[in-house]
Amino acid sequence: MNRSYEVEYCNLELRFERRQIQNLIRDLIQEGYSLYWSETEGQFVVSIRTGRKLVKLQFQRMHHRYKIVGDYVIKDEKLSELLEKLINDTRGHAVVKRIKDRQIVIESIMFGEIIRLVEVSGMEHRIIYQKKPFVTIEEMMKAFQSKRAEERAVVLRYELDYELSVLHEALEAKDKEAITNSKEKLGLLRAEMLQLEL
Repeated sequence: MNRSYEVEYCNLELRFERRQIQNLIRDLIQEGYSLYWSETEGQFVVSIRTGRKLVKLQFQRMHHRYKIVGDYVIKDEKLSELLEKLINDTRGHAVVKRIKDRQIVIESIMFGEIIRLVEVSGMEHRIIYQKKPFVTIEEMMKAFQSKRAEERAVVLRYELDYELSVLHEALEAKDKEAITNSKEKLGLLRAEMLQLEL
């Protein structure tokens, strides 16, 4: 995939262990970037020099974890690849806009996976890819006949536990938007869990 053009990362929702930020810093150093980082009680900031520009990745501390905050415009191919690896590794959510000439390709990513791909040219837009949001009866029957449903249930329990911890953090921070988003995700996960247990 050609990443030599401008890429904008919006609505990032990535949660990290401190070790993952340290791994990112190590990867950036190995790629030859000039960088420095600073840490306060509530934030960890990694400043990366890309040519004449300085990109500051901001990580907000949430108890013993971190969450990336802000929108980022990246014009450096390697840095773009590292950020996308981070989205994938943390199974994060993001909206990625790739801008080239007068064309924009928008990727909607959930749990590190592209769920929707839209191409915008001027006033025109077309959906290139959209993940099916539902399961057919045939697919459900196949899942029940195989062990995959059991395997999915195990993963689903981890996702539920994780989302419950996200909701707990949002409740403690009194972040109404995060609380609403988390409750919606929990509702979807609960519905899927009920389908698997039928």
